[in-house]
Amino acid sequence: MKRGIYFLSGFVLMALLAITTGCGKGGTIIDKNDDVENHNWTYVNKFRYDVAIDDPGLTYNVYINLRVTGDYKYSNIFILLTQVDPDKKSTTTRFELRLADKDGAWLGDGSGNLYSFQQPVLTKYKFPAKGKYTFYIEQNMRDNPLREVSDVGLRVEKAEK
Repeated sequence: MKRGIYFLSGFVLMALLAITTGCGKGGTIIDKNDDVENHNWTYVNKFRYDVAIDDPGLTYNVYINLRVTGDYKYSNIFILLTQVDPDKKSTTTRFELRLADKDGAWLGDGSGNLYSFQQPVLTKYKFPAKGKYTFYIEQNMRDNPLREVSDVGLRVEKAEK
């Protein structure tokens, strides 16, 4: 009897763990970050991310991942996001990401002297066709290089219905 209860308890625990960690379908298509060399992001340093979209009937959320040091001197950052469709059509959009409030307090998650941000730029977005999409992320500030940017990345996930 006890062995059956232990087995059932273990099975229920594993099922809950699978559900909460997303072992089922999983909604993340890509979540990748790249280091910015010497924390100096130049205009020519564009970050490239390839994303395979298998179901254009679904909606997706697209995020910019960013990490800056506590010495980053602005409360925002302007980013250019270029999307190249499978048919090679290119679209570039400029986004302003807020990093600090009016009092200078960081809006991201802090750890030591680093602050992490994951900002949505496209929500409930429908990709026009199935295939491989390429995204390029580049900084669009006046400073070149833009100092104290540690990491840049992209996250694409299936949107919840």
